[in-house]
Amino acid sequence: MITPRQLARPPVRADARRNYEALVAAAEEVFTAEGPDAPLDVIARRAGVGNATLYRHFPTRRDLLVAVCVGEVETLCELAERLRAEPNSRDALIDWIRAYIDHVSAHRGLGAALNTGTQEDDTLVAVCQAAVTEAGGALLEAAVRSEGVRGDLRISDLLALVGALATASENGDEERPERLLRLLIEGIAGRRDPANAA
Repeated sequence: MITPRQLARPPVRADARRNYEALVAAAEEVFTAEGPDAPLDVIARRAGVGNATLYRHFPTRRDLLVAVCVGEVETLCELAERLRAEPNSRDALIDWIRAYIDHVSAHRGLGAALNTGTQEDDTLVAVCQAAVTEAGGALLEAAVRSEGVRGDLRISDLLALVGALATASENGDEERPERLLRLLIEGIAGRRDPANAA
């Protein structure tokens, strides 16, 4: 099975890897703030490298968008792996859901830029979605086993709900995301002892 990292193909040499990672970090900031059409020379300056270095690593804008997308997906997957060690599986799942909401909200333009319908981009989207689904699914399974959430939940449904929540939160109301998240958490809650119910 193809992994997101195989699609981004970061360099192996340490010095090249430093420039690559600096460019990806700068691009993530600039694309989040200005959108996926932000000037690439701004990204190079923020990374502290010249345009030639940028184009050596990322010959096209799409190459840079892919690297940012893959980096964000890997961050979500690594977070899920760390949270699997938490003793409270329900809280671990909720922490990951919060991170996923932040990811969707901050990178909506990036996702749209890669939703071109080409086979290459369809493969990228499918690989990234599969990685996120697997990472979140492991957390959900643990929460279901502990009866922290409903037993009939599917990870695909949960991700669809979280994506819709992130979209509905984009109206400038700072309290709405947390309010909607509370409703989601209450909706997925597992069985509780009535004597201990909040």
